[in-house]
Amino acid sequence: MQTWPGNPYPLGATFDGSGTNFALFSEVADRVDLCLLAEDGTETRIEMTEQDAYVWHVYLPGVQPGQRYGYRVHGPYDPAAGHRCDASKLLLDPYAKAIAGMTGNHPSLFSYDFQDPTQQNREDSAQHTMHSVVVSPYFDWGNDHPPHHEYHESVIYEAHVKGLTQLHPEIPADIRGSYLAMAHPVIIDYLKSLGVTAIELMPVHQFVQDGHLQEKGLRNYWGYNTIGFFAPHNEYAHGGQLGQQVQEFKQMVKALHEADIEVILDVVYNHTAEGNHMGPTLCFRGIDNAAYYRLVDGDRSHYYDTTGTGNSLLMRTPHVLQLIMDSLRYWVTEMHVDGFRFDLASTLARELHEVDRLSAFFDIIQQDPIISQVKLIAEPWDLGEGGYQVGGFPPLWSEWNGKYRDVIRDFHRSQPGVIGEFAARLSGSSDLYEHTGRTPIASINFVTAHDGFTLRDLVSYNERHNDANQEGGRDGEEHNRSWNCGEEGRSDNPDVNALRLRQQKNFLSTLLFSQGVPMLLHGDELGRSQGGNNNGYCQDNEISWMDWSLSPDQEELLAFTRKLIELRKKHPVLRRRRFLTGEVTENTEAALPDVMWFSTGGTPMGEQDWNNADSKCITVFLNGDAIPEPDVRGERIVDDSLLLLFNGSSYEVSFVLPLAELGGEWQPMLDTSGTLDEEASLQPGANLSLPPHCVMAFKHQPTS
Repeated sequence: MQTWPGNPYPLGATFDGSGTNFALFSEVADRVDLCLLAEDGTETRIEMTEQDAYVWHVYLPGVQPGQRYGYRVHGPYDPAAGHRCDASKLLLDPYAKAIAGMTGNHPSLFSYDFQDPTQQNREDSAQHTMHSVVVSPYFDWGNDHPPHHEYHESVIYEAHVKGLTQLHPEIPADIRGSYLAMAHPVIIDYLKSLGVTAIELMPVHQFVQDGHLQEKGLRNYWGYNTIGFFAPHNEYAHGGQLGQQVQEFKQMVKALHEADIEVILDVVYNHTAEGNHMGPTLCFRGIDNAAYYRLVDGDRSHYYDTTGTGNSLLMRTPHVLQLIMDSLRYWVTEMHVDGFRFDLASTLARELHEVDRLSAFFDIIQQDPIISQVKLIAEPWDLGEGGYQVGGFPPLWSEWNGKYRDVIRDFHRSQPGVIGEFAARLSGSSDLYEHTGRTPIASINFVTAHDGFTLRDLVSYNERHNDANQEGGRDGEEHNRSWNCGEEGRSDNPDVNALRLRQQKNFLSTLLFSQGVPMLLHGDELGRSQGGNNNGYCQDNEISWMDWSLSPDQEELLAFTRKLIELRKKHPVLRRRRFLTGEVTENTEAALPDVMWFSTGGTPMGEQDWNNADSKCITVFLNGDAIPEPDVRGERIVDDSLLLLFNGSSYEVSFVLPLAELGGEWQPMLDTSGTLDEEASLQPGANLSLPPHCVMAFKHQPTS
């Protein structure tokens, strides 16, 4: 085969319209073979003789998109020194734009003998591993433009490509569970009617189906097991795995953008699917193990793991940082995505052992002209020491607010002593974010996410029910801050079911009425249940998939959620860009503070009220005259003033509406109990009985 020297940049396989340039980094390699694979499995090996700055490269004039390929890296196999090169293993390209096939637990994938792990296994893996694929970079984006919803206007919807679409009866059966299904008009119309502005997709980077799960008849459903940071996951493609997944992903993004919906990706850069020292040799391990992974000081045959998955990427080496940045830029510039949620982001910030918000990773993100301009969301914890870092990320970042989740759950299950922190979370968590110069948009507020109970299960189960995971029911979070409303699991008691419906409405109301950025878990808006399974990572089946056949209660909850999102959009006072201060706002015409807190007696909350452990009720006044920030045209924003009443107790409570200085008649806006006459206005000073576990909202016209 004719070969040209090629170029060391860009890394990966780059098709230029006539041929393909291949470039691979390995500092430890003695020799590298590029392996081209035919449809029948025949392998053609081409030695890459050109090397510049540890990048091996070659250009093949005849290689076209759809070509399968891999690498064989010749070098030291010395686990004690941290080196695991093994030319008997066909390796994926870390920069592969598409990947074909799926691995299992075949012995050839492992560089050690199962019977004697001290002995190297030299069985060839080519027929049992995944293959990299050359792709065409060309796609007709038409007039695609990113929607660019400001954070404070955003409503994020966390969803799973397959879980959302697999059971939808109006999607053709052959494309369900795919990128094309996500782009189908019925899904687009649903998202638009719901009112969300961004869909946050659970991992779509190419991931691996864990061998131990396959042996149990289970599958990696969530996808937090990445092996290809540039490749869309091939199992979500309808038309094939030789580049079709790239084209179909782009079609999905284009369709969502046309509907004014942003696409945010949940990305897993903290570890890879190769696992610990007993894992398979698929890619990075065989290319340059010590350059890609954090190894244990003094015992470089083992991996330093802060992720719970067996390994952690070595974030302080230039080539790992380059890999991540090149990947992020690729997904923005070539795949047109609008932001990222970083799984276990504290691991990315570990320079040596401690989490450092001034680490090299944050520095290069801050300086990058492309990545710094998209939405960046951190899951601000990992499993290592000091890994819980809510509020500890730099100003450019927003964070999943785990403290918000915990406090809101506690309040609505009537836990004592949380009223003060409930108020702090409702008003944007300034105690967590203001000290670093951030604003309420730093807080991604959520009550539920993929990891844990769904919203319906949160109000239906006290205990996890994970037997289907075949781990003896011991996996998943044990302390869920949930309350089953009187019975565990499914109930035929109408009172229990009515309370559960009200509790779901309470959580959703609190979420959409809170300052910050709300995030919904897909299906929570219509009461999706996983039967009490709070760790559905391996349940690629009806346990986790969205069931679109809705009961009357589910239809009611869906209509209620749509109403809530619409209310949030109509009222800027619910989505301020600056923190509430509790003081009269300068440069506005307001005569009252921007926020006021009242006891059930209608009087301002005093120190005794805040410190009363039995206090489970509160009234919040949000002043529509006191919004200091202008709109996009620089004009002053004036909104209705809102009065939000929360009864988190298990008994009926009489609330007194605050007196006349707050304004005139209060018009009912929302009631989670269904007991309020929403046509009748209430006067200041009126007595109002709130049923147990209830949220009500009122408004009045601005005074100026």
